[in-house]
Amino acid sequence: QLVESGGGSVQAGGSLTLSCTTSRNTWCLGWFRQAPGKEREGVAGIDGSSRTNYADSVKGRFTITRDNARNTLRLKMNSLKLEDTAMYYCAAVRACSTVSLRSDTYYYWGQGTQVTVS
Repeated sequence: QLVESGGGSVQAGGSLTLSCTTSRNTWCLGWFRQAPGKEREGVAGIDGSSRTNYADSVKGRFTITRDNARNTLRLKMNSLKLEDTAMYYCAAVRACSTVSLRSDTYYYWGQGTQVTVS
């Protein structure tokens, strides 16, 4: 139900936009990432009212948006750093009282798309 796309290789300082198709237009959605040898971490989340939450490490550089008409969640990533290299996952949960960045809050997960910054 969640399919990510848009990953790839980019030089430091560059930009990428990730997309995730989802049929759950009103659900809470999030982006997570996991680098080799590290735990999965929340990057950004958005609820049904488009309230957002960001990890401190990406504030001011990443922007999460949702396009309900196109059933699409996006993550615009600017000023990419080496430490942004990871597998990025889209996640969803039916409802949320706050926009959580905890992975255990989310129930549905995509397969991931790789982002490599060099």
